[in-house]
Formats: sequence, C-alpha cells, structure tokens
Amino acid sequence: MASARKFQKRIRSVKTITQVTRAMQAVSTSRVRFAVDHMMATRPYTHYSLEVMRNIASQQGSAMLHPLLEKREEVKQTLVVLVSGNNGLAGSFYANLMDTTFDYFSMFKSPIRYISIGQRGTELLYRNRKRVHAEFNDLPDSPEFDDSVPIGKMVMDAFLNHEYDEVYLVYMDFVNMVKQEAKVEKILPLGVEKDKRQSAHDASVYAFEPNADTILNQMLPEFITLQIHQGILESQASEHAARMVAMKNATENGEKLRDSLQIKFNNARQQSVTNEMLDIVGGAEAMGSK
Repeated sequence: MASARKFQKRIRSVKTITQVTRAMQAVSTSRVRFAVDHMMATRPYTHYSLEVMRNIASQQGSAMLHPLLEKREEVKQTLVVLVSGNNGLAGSFYANLMDTTFDYFSMFKSPIRYISIGQRGTELLYRNRKRVHAEFNDLPDSPEFDDSVPIGKMVMDAFLNHEYDEVYLVYMDFVNMVKQEAKVEKILPLGVEKDKRQSAHDASVYAFEPNADTILNQMLPEFITLQIHQGILESQASEHAARMVAMKNATENGEKLRDSLQIKFNNARQQSVTNEMLDIVGGAEAMGSK
C-alpha cells in the first residue's frame, strides 16, 4: 500500500484542480447567460429574414435580380466558413464540430477551402492539413454586427469574383444548456430550402419599391453578413454552455476522487499506526524475555 504522505499529496493536488474547475464553471455560468440573451435577441429576426430571402430566391428569374442569387452549373471551388472558439476545456464541443465538418465535406468533389473564425478551429484545420483561405481569431467576447462585416464582405467578394461557386456556414447551434448540435447551412448562392425551425407556407410574391436592384443591393449583403453573425452568436453560446457542463462534471468527478483518496489515506495512516504499535509490543516482549 502507498504511504499516507503520498495520498496526502494527491489529495492536495485534486483539491487545487477542483478549485480551478469550480471557478471556471462559475465564469462560464455567468457568460453563458449573457451569450444566450444576446443570441436569442437576434435569432427571430435572422430566421424571418431568411424566410423572406428564400421566398425571393424561389421566384422565377430570381437569379437575374442579384448576382448573389446566381446558381452556378459547375462547382469548381467550395468555401466553408467554420465558426469555432478561442479556448479549450469545453468537453466534446470541438470534436463534434470538426467531425461533422469533415464528414459532411468529405464526399465533395470540388476542392474545399476554409475561412476559420476562432483560434481552436484554425489550429484543428491546420492539424488536419486543410487549406485555409483566411483566419479571424481576434473577435471580441461579445461581438456586434459590425465585427462580422469584414467576414461577410470577404465571403461575398470571393463569390462574386468567381473564386468560389458555393459557400457554406458551419457552426454549433444552441438547443439548450446541455445540448448543442453542429449545423451546416448553404449561404451562397441563397437556396430555397426551408429551415426546420421556420413555418412552412406558400412563397409570397413581392413587389419592390422603388425597384428590385435598389432593395436587394442593400438587403442581400446585410443578410449574408447577418447569417454569419448569427452563427457566431450561436457558437459562442454553445461553447460557454458546453464548458459550463464540462467544468461541472470535472468538479463533481474531482470531489469523488478526493473522497476516494481520503479513504485510502485514512486506511494507510491506520495501517501505519497499527504497524508501529506491533513494533512496540514486539520490542516490549523481547525485552521481557531477556
């Protein structure tokens, strides 16, 4: 059996780690509430805007209304906007995100390149030898719409310049505090598929005032950027929730391990005391026999 001193050192180590995980859990709990409120404030607007844009895209001759609605017959290059995070210790958050991404695009015949949003995603892309078009690793903890504008502009410029023929957005969709799902959406060219959270109804026919060019030139670029921004907000809320749950589980496991080590420490100390008493009794008997 290991010495009592060895168990004592391990107990101190586990206590220190548990204090750290409990502190990280508290930080993630406070951050996830703000992130969820921020994300939920923009989610309805994003989804209703998507419904309007897809209704417009479903109309006959929509490709003539704006270049961002043009569906190319041959896909030569595909761009993937991957939204991750900057910090680890988030359980299976990054594993689920990357597995879904690589599995989904593994069957694509066209070459794939990535725009990475988040340091961890960038590292994992390079580790898996993927081609990275651009990196955005310095977004603030609470990003505003303006922070997503450079990303949206880069994506749209690359599509309009025919560098890429289709663009996908991959992010972690926030379902609830214990469930987050990796989601893949095609954002360019704008498709007519309906999102599962949208109500199904017949496509409306729109009349544009003053004209379609003026309206769509303003709306479509902002909407594409809004989709990316919403993906960033969803991923941030999901990351904080995943980290909160992971740190909670780590804290509970640490406490169980500490209790188990404490029992072993008590047994080792009791065995040590028993051995010392036996030595004393044996010595006394030896002296008496002389």
